[in-house]
Amino acid sequence: MDLFISRKKTKKNLLKMIPQFKQGIHTETRKDDKVYLMIPRTNPIERLSIRFLKQPSFFPVKLDALGTFVAAQIDGTKKIEDIAAGLERAFGEEAAPVVPRLAKFIEMLEMNDWIIWREEN
Repeated sequence: MDLFISRKKTKKNLLKMIPQFKQGIHTETRKDDKVYLMIPRTNPIERLSIRFLKQPSFFPVKLDALGTFVAAQIDGTKKIEDIAAGLERAFGEEAAPVVPRLAKFIEMLEMNDWIIWREEN
């Protein structure tokens, strides 16, 4: 029995990975022309509050212009490097430094468990 076998961790290149929002997560433009990332409330307690207290079934997260652009690009087909290139083309100096800002935004999405990852084939 090999209890102390260390498993090799493979390093993955973030720029080559493909993010996709989890099922039910989408963007919505509201009356104030702001774009929101709509997160479904699926916790059992939240489901009870939705049903009995008439709470909203989605939790809105307001996005700025850069976040709106990135959220629109996360469709399960574009790699992070493609999103970064598009971000740089669309916003130029306003988005600089592009890759660290994009990595931080993606990290926040991942920490909240709102995206899943695919690797390029």
